[in-house]
Amino acid sequence: MEKLLIITPVKDSIQTTLDTIHAIMESRITTPHSYTIYNDNSTAENTAILEKEAEKYGFRLVNICDLTDHPSPNYLLVLQMAQREALEQNAGLCIVESDVTVKPDTLQRLFDGAKTRKDCGIAAAVTVDGNGDINYPYLYAKGRENQEYETKKHCSFCCSLLTPTLLSQFDFHQLNPEKNWFDVTISHQSQALGLRNYLFTTLPVLHRPHQSRPWKQLKYKNPLKYYWLKFTKGLDKI
Repeated sequence: MEKLLIITPVKDSIQTTLDTIHAIMESRITTPHSYTIYNDNSTAENTAILEKEAEKYGFRLVNICDLTDHPSPNYLLVLQMAQREALEQNAGLCIVESDVTVKPDTLQRLFDGAKTRKDCGIAAAVTVDGNGDINYPYLYAKGRENQEYETKKHCSFCCSLLTPTLLSQFDFHQLNPEKNWFDVTISHQSQALGLRNYLFTTLPVLHRPHQSRPWKQLKYKNPLKYYWLKFTKGLDKI
């Protein structure tokens, strides 16, 4: 693993996205790296903001609408494109979602932690709320703060690094195109290949869940309505 490819899939939620971008651009990363925003059909107004940010900071902006007319979410396409690029460069693929804010040393330390573990498939940073308490989707890690350990549970892609070892052994074109999200599937596949997934509760990142798809807040505020929408409209397929 010689490089680090950092990506952020984005759909609107412009304020948290800007926080994500600024934190990544201000990160202390000594490893050769690049940063790409995949803009998945944000509004014209928010796309214009992203274009200005790309010009200002020098990251690459890929507008998904230029590549496909498939409606959002296009997470599968993003993963497939990023996997190909990572393999071409022998790079780790680090996904930082648009509702996550990293600390200055998060990404370099995540890279170092993955690289020193030859059996690593996924290295994930734990998520916390504004008070610093572990929150969704890593509630299962409560009580294991300040540790670096193998987890048999799935790693969310809030802030996770997928190693070239995993990327070279599992082609993302095998993923089910009828699903919307793939962190659970890829986490399990990593283990099935004999690799280990590690959770770093030493590297907390701020997570403000589901800012790009506000209807998913219903999972916490009105779970009955959330699951009704999920199953009757076929939303949020994991």
